[in-house]
Amino acid sequence: MNIHCFVTDTQNPSLRGRQIGETWAQQIGQTVALYLDFFTQVDIAPAQVRSLGEASLDALEAWSPSLAQEVVAIADGAGIARWQLASLNARTEILAVMPASTEGECSTAVFAPTGPVAPRTIQTWDWHDSLVPHGLMLQLTGKSGIAVKLFTEFGMLGKIGVNSAGLGLHFNILHHDSDNAVAGVPVHAIARRILEEATNVEEAIALARSARVSASTVLTVFSRQDSSPRAASIELSAAGTAVVLPREDGWITHTNHFLDSGLSRGERTPDASTTYARLAHVNGALAGMTHGDLRRRADAMCGAAGAQAPICFHPDLSMPPTERWETLLTIGIDTEDFALEYAAGNPKQLAEKGHVRF
Repeated sequence: MNIHCFVTDTQNPSLRGRQIGETWAQQIGQTVALYLDFFTQVDIAPAQVRSLGEASLDALEAWSPSLAQEVVAIADGAGIARWQLASLNARTEILAVMPASTEGECSTAVFAPTGPVAPRTIQTWDWHDSLVPHGLMLQLTGKSGIAVKLFTEFGMLGKIGVNSAGLGLHFNILHHDSDNAVAGVPVHAIARRILEEATNVEEAIALARSARVSASTVLTVFSRQDSSPRAASIELSAAGTAVVLPREDGWITHTNHFLDSGLSRGERTPDASTTYARLAHVNGALAGMTHGDLRRRADAMCGAAGAQAPICFHPDLSMPPTERWETLLTIGIDTEDFALEYAAGNPKQLAEKGHVRF
């Protein structure tokens, strides 16, 4: 994955969207085309894709008009049909109508003890290698004046990020029996709005609870402030929203299954998934993951297994694209100095080759 960086200073969502669309039209167009083809490959009918995309944009319009305006403006700026970009932003909602995969995606660990030390975080982002030839590091300023730095796929509103108020956010997909085809607010848009507006964990939870969702996701949020709570995993599903707090030692970890006792009864991730093994691996490596240097945290996260640790996905090129997974990104969030630290690839590659600071 080639990662590009872009900074925009306009606080007008329509102007920002058109600017992003015009500047990155080629990458956005390629991403849209790849996803539309992918939906066909996994047997989601084009008519249903369009219907879910348009309905999700309507849900977004009702929940956050400014973000809906930005989606429309990006599409117009890139010369792409609005429903197509809406479908890209609703890719999690569209994929929620198919059976949950036994593979991927994402392992997150956040160390946020009480006291003056800023949170130490790391996440792997595992996804289909064929879908993301390019990724975007984007810096913007929201309407309230809060600055945001985030990583996302081209054309999508958001994913993983940090804001100038000292709030960070990691992002993992989940699967629940309540996932449905009555398109809700795109979960990627929820992450983006939290980054634009929330100044602490409680505000992030309130924003997440205000959105009606049709697909499940967990947003792990944390703050540089020594507040209560200082960190939380917000598990979203159509059946309800739950908040999972850190352990007494300050750690909060998550992969791709529900941890809340109530929502876990509707777990839809197959028992064959790697999510359970990955969470066990991460929890077994925490002792070495409190260091302020991301390279040290990444190396500890892999442990003695190195690049063969269960948190590192390597694409099997003999498999069809819909069944290939790769750890495309490893990223840490610095809430104290408003920065993202990242490398394309798995944690072992970051530990050996270093990372970029954005």
